[in-house]
Amino acid sequence: MSEPRLYLDHNATSPARPEVAAAVARALALPGNPSSVHAEGRAARAALEEARSRIAGLVGAAPERVVFTSGGTEAANAALSGALVRTGLPRPTRLLTGATEHPCVLAGHRFEAAETLSVGAEGLIDLAALDARLEALGGETALISVQAANNETGVVQPLDAIVALARKHGALVHSDAVQVVGRLPIAFDGLGLDALSLSAHKFAGPKGVGALVLGEGVSLDGALVRGGGQERRLRAGTENLPGLVGMGEAARIAGEGLDAEVRRLEELRNRLEAGLLALAPDAAIFGYGAPRLPNTCLFAVPETDATTLLMSLDLAGVAVSRGAACSSGKVAGSPVLAAMGVSPALGAGALRVSLGWNSVLEDVSRFLGAFERALAPLYKRRGQAA
Repeated sequence: MSEPRLYLDHNATSPARPEVAAAVARALALPGNPSSVHAEGRAARAALEEARSRIAGLVGAAPERVVFTSGGTEAANAALSGALVRTGLPRPTRLLTGATEHPCVLAGHRFEAAETLSVGAEGLIDLAALDARLEALGGETALISVQAANNETGVVQPLDAIVALARKHGALVHSDAVQVVGRLPIAFDGLGLDALSLSAHKFAGPKGVGALVLGEGVSLDGALVRGGGQERRLRAGTENLPGLVGMGEAARIAGEGLDAEVRRLEELRNRLEAGLLALAPDAAIFGYGAPRLPNTCLFAVPETDATTLLMSLDLAGVAVSRGAACSSGKVAGSPVLAAMGVSPALGAGALRVSLGWNSVLEDVSRFLGAFERALAPLYKRRGQAA
């Protein structure tokens, strides 16, 4: 009997927990519309608001600041639509984004004036350059959009320092926190962020639901979707109650014992990376010297092709990724690695392993065994060439 497939692509989608699936099924059985005033509608509304409170609790925000969306992309697009405003400040007219941002930020905004912030070799924002650029704007209000953690490398940005610079210069800050929520503690109100976007399926919730979290005194000058009065008139249409209840359940579970889960995943990742370097001492682990998500390893072995390795691993029953799921089918190299100064030749071999809630130590051993077999033809060719 063959082994079950090994899934190591949690940064693309973390499989829904059984408790989440059960919560979705219970919500499907609720007959009422959350906007109806009868008993069935009130029951649906109560389930919706419980989910909102759980998500707010996970990110450290007030429930009334959570606006439900169809996912992280819609939430980020809304924050970067040009309609994000904070009391006492002019509407932002310029967008500053990190060079390693997700396409939902780089291609999803509506600013005519948009600039890219450089990153160093480890993928971290150059804070001195950001400070200088904000100073040079001479009072023009900017919106800064920086990922909490990169989806490919797992590199965690210093949001506290970025927010401090924004406050110094009268700028706003949005963070795409899709990869961080449920994987590292995050305190939205404590950080002083103006907006944060998240997606349920990254922390073992349903696909197709997410949220935009707005700071105190921050609002959207206009609706995401026009029509009814749902979501404080910011997003019309009947809410996806089963999906949102599932997201709330995923948030509840993710928040319980999060510190212990961080340590568990970090230990697994460290073992995996030690094994990788034992098999391929010349391998590069991208972002290795920076703070990273505890579950993420993006690496490359010189003179390898990621697609060939990925297919070999897939045939061996192991699912990993070339990088971002939204661009994994493209031949072009990773813009994230290019922004970090990685050569196209080395970047062509980049593979991402991302662990999750159902990953165990045996999975690390199994991956390393499959990867060693996938590397064997390369080392055979190297030996013949020598």
